[in-house]
Amino acid sequence: MTALGPSTWQSLPVFLLMQDNDAQRQWEEYRARELRGASPVLQKLGVTLEAEQVHTEGERFLMAGERDVGGGGYKLVLLGQRQRDSKRVVIKLSSTRDGRREIETERAARETLRSLRFAYHALLSPEEILFINKGAYTILATEFIDQDKNFLTRSVEEQFSLALRALKAQEGVHATTYSHAQVIRSVFGISGVEEYLRSFKKFAHSTVSNDPDNVALAETLNWAEAFLEAHRDTIEQYSGFLTHADFVPHNLRVRDDDIYLLDSASFHFGNKYESWARLLNFMLLYNRPLERAFIQYVRDNRTPEESLSLRLMRIYKLGKLLEYHAGALSKTSGNMHELSKKRVEFWRAAMYALLVDTPLEESTITEYKNARNSLRSEEEKRRQEALH
Repeated sequence: MTALGPSTWQSLPVFLLMQDNDAQRQWEEYRARELRGASPVLQKLGVTLEAEQVHTEGERFLMAGERDVGGGGYKLVLLGQRQRDSKRVVIKLSSTRDGRREIETERAARETLRSLRFAYHALLSPEEILFINKGAYTILATEFIDQDKNFLTRSVEEQFSLALRALKAQEGVHATTYSHAQVIRSVFGISGVEEYLRSFKKFAHSTVSNDPDNVALAETLNWAEAFLEAHRDTIEQYSGFLTHADFVPHNLRVRDDDIYLLDSASFHFGNKYESWARLLNFMLLYNRPLERAFIQYVRDNRTPEESLSLRLMRIYKLGKLLEYHAGALSKTSGNMHELSKKRVEFWRAAMYALLVDTPLEESTITEYKNARNSLRSEEEKRRQEALH
């Protein structure tokens, strides 16, 4: 493959860089190129990169360009230190057009969140250390938030209390309640029922195209699409709230009982239960008692329509997850390809369980987790440990 110069690289759409389907090699070449070019720039800006960069390894190559909110370009997430005081920082940088735009979107979201009263006490953002457009690069560095223990190592009660506080803070912000609503909406974007249904249709089409012989998958997605359409009024009824498309523990840090959200680019206005749905789908694997506790909380404290809205959003979010894992089938081989197949089947089963409104069998979860753990690479295991 002919080497690409910086100006050529930054203007190329991601899909053109993927034409040979060797996604991992493309990512590794991109990572090496960015590190080679950006390291001296960071040094001059007073930031030194750490030797180990676990967030660029493992399955990270599959995630490039895969955001559903806030962008979707190639970028690196790196760890470093500010030279003058050894303060640890998180650096996001890119020389690609879409990657740079994503970083700028995240910064704009961070700045706008500060104008919302709820953000001062309920949800915090790490301190900004550096933001600059320097040559081919857009660079954003923020404070690394140390925490005494990871979210998932806390008790179920602690996790429930912290997550509920953050979720309530988000649903306390509605698109129509602020005098500067137009500014807020222009920064974050807004999704109503038409956007949700259109996105799910795209997820389903892409998923089936990438796994065309999977009859059960196609049937489940068809059912899900019809189910969402049948309940369009419920989706619309609870839309217009600030929500977070990727509300999971690795995007949260807790320090001195303060909650920090690390991915401001994933905020948008949409259905109030989209954040809840992302969290509960994650906890289906990582903390089943917490998933069940939140389901019961909504049943006990909210209306039946809100329980349905949560269920609808969980199905919607699984549509995106299935698109992602089915898309990985053509980008992987060996153990990773086998793992992608198992992920498609597991999340299809989870979607089916939501459609019939029955808890997923515990044995299905255990079997999948055992297979996942045996098929994951050592690099990915290290990356997951650093994330959670």
